[in-house]
Amino acid sequence: QVALVQSGGGLVQAGDSLRVSCTASGGSLRGYAVAWFRQSPGKEREFVAAVSRNGGFTYYKDSVKGRFTISGDNAKNPVFLRMNDLKEEETGVYDCAAGKGVITSSLKKQETYPSWGQGAQVTVPL
Repeated sequence: QVALVQSGGGLVQAGDSLRVSCTASGGSLRGYAVAWFRQSPGKEREFVAAVSRNGGFTYYKDSVKGRFTISGDNAKNPVFLRMNDLKEEETGVYDCAAGKGVITSSLKKQETYPSWGQGAQVTVPL
């Protein structure tokens, strides 16, 4: 388990962009798979994006493909999620998570990850 600290949340107008970060306190995320999940008002927490432990594979929720990019490749600290052309329905709390020994088919599963950040609120108003 590694301690994670998040930053970069805030309010942004629809169509604009925001970058959030996930930082490992007192170490690095080398050797960890890193993922982002989101809980929007009235909805269950859902998978958004992930990168494998060696950076060789990235995976995105279908609705954010082409607009969101996760970077860091587990070779640097922090890991970033850049969100372009944000939509109102993408308002929510964004949580980063990390885990070791994650296989590709498990990257999008919440139960895969023992370490979680504190969450970052992203608001896209109407």
